[in-house]
Amino acid sequence: MFRPCVTQVTNRFKLPPPAFPTLPMSLRRGFTLIELLIVVVIIGILAAIAVPKFSQTKGRAYAASMKGDLRNLATAQEAYFFQWQTYSTDSTALNYATTNGVQLTITAANAGGWSAIATHPLAAPLTCALFNGNIAAQAPATAEGVVACQ
Repeated sequence: MFRPCVTQVTNRFKLPPPAFPTLPMSLRRGFTLIELLIVVVIIGILAAIAVPKFSQTKGRAYAASMKGDLRNLATAQEAYFFQWQTYSTDSTALNYATTNGVQLTITAANAGGWSAIATHPLAAPLTCALFNGNIAAQAPATAEGVVACQ
């Protein structure tokens, strides 16, 4: 049986020295490109999940501000009616201002009732409406004194 010498075996499989010096793992600092790529992909996935949720939340906030403005308008109209026995289409006479961005239009007002519609340019196509008294319903509102949105 032939048994090669240990020195012959180790010399035969010996690799050439590296072109650039390498450091032991304990002395390396920083992250590899693969590690950084994985982190970027994870952040991208989380952002893809978060952005639609944020948009939905903003839409609900715009709807809430339109509904709140219509309810506040109802209070202002009743205060005006108490003093003048009629409702008004003039928001200045009502001493009323809307939330920033909400566009509120009092479509009809007389001694029998009033109706109004609210929109927000960033919440399109959402529209909210309210009517009170003996006056034609303003779509999408169908019940007197109840804010409805569509």
